[in-house]
Amino acid sequence: MSRIKQEIEKRILVLDGAMGTMLQQYNFTEEDFRGERFKDYPSPLQGNNDLLSLTQPKAIADVHAKYFEAGADIVETNTFSGTTIAMADYDMEDLVYELNFESAKIAKEVADKFTKQNPEKPRFVAGSIGPTNKTASLSPDVNRPEYRAITFNELRIAYKQQVEALIDGGVDILLVETIFDTLNAKAALFAIEEVKEERNIDIPIMVSGTITDASGRTLSGQTVEAFLTSISHIPLLSVGFNCALGAEQLKPYLQRLSNETEFFTSAHPNAGLPNAFGEYDESPKQMQSYIEDYLKDNLINIIGGCCGTSPAHIKAIAEVAQNYKPRLIQEFA
Repeated sequence: MSRIKQEIEKRILVLDGAMGTMLQQYNFTEEDFRGERFKDYPSPLQGNNDLLSLTQPKAIADVHAKYFEAGADIVETNTFSGTTIAMADYDMEDLVYELNFESAKIAKEVADKFTKQNPEKPRFVAGSIGPTNKTASLSPDVNRPEYRAITFNELRIAYKQQVEALIDGGVDILLVETIFDTLNAKAALFAIEEVKEERNIDIPIMVSGTITDASGRTLSGQTVEAFLTSISHIPLLSVGFNCALGAEQLKPYLQRLSNETEFFTSAHPNAGLPNAFGEYDESPKQMQSYIEDYLKDNLINIIGGCCGTSPAHIKAIAEVAQNYKPRLIQEFA
């Protein structure tokens, strides 16, 4: 805990970019996803990126290394869908502990290698905890507004298993990210606090919400300020936003967040908004200039990229970030 606190006070920390964008370049087939171990598995497995930590670990390690080479201080584990809830899509609930543990181990080994090469710039691993594909606040059935596909307790149990495996695998930080439903996030935070208490440990927690559109609200209807209030009872390392919007569109919400919180702030926006084909066109140079606006306005402590971002984007962000001081924490009455 103390090491990352020291570093975040000294400089703006750079988070990695998109894992999915990088893995698409490998053009992995169904057979590649299966590997030898799962070649006779009854369910289709292509698209289960978390599984690649077991079947294509070298590719995952290479992606982490490329982001560190680009200047990232923190990489995220390949565990965005690493809960029994999300893995039910592939009938792989039983693999959840192993997937998270191995993903954390791969990332940590790469991070340690880079830290050893340059001890002045320690590298960290954030355990990525995604939102799952179910929501505790909203009904998936328009005709049954009272119906919920998942309960708080089911989410808590699933998140707790993921958290334990990530910690066992060696992560330095836990990142509850891409939050579209704050009730899901609260279940994850509750699970983290349980594990911390049971193991008598402290581990830094990053929380990153998602503003879904120009309404400036999360999918479950919260404004920036309401979202912040909902999660501020937990001692967090940072709070921020990622995904859904590009850096330019995200800025007004980051300003509001930065003005209201004593936590460090983070952002990892997409490479612009998706085009008609669902692809992201914003160049590293364009993204760099939008991010520089954050830095000039003293909005941010941790900065990285989400969908569509590559090591080239992170390199551009890291280059500009080193010219600025991190956001100073204001005291709020």
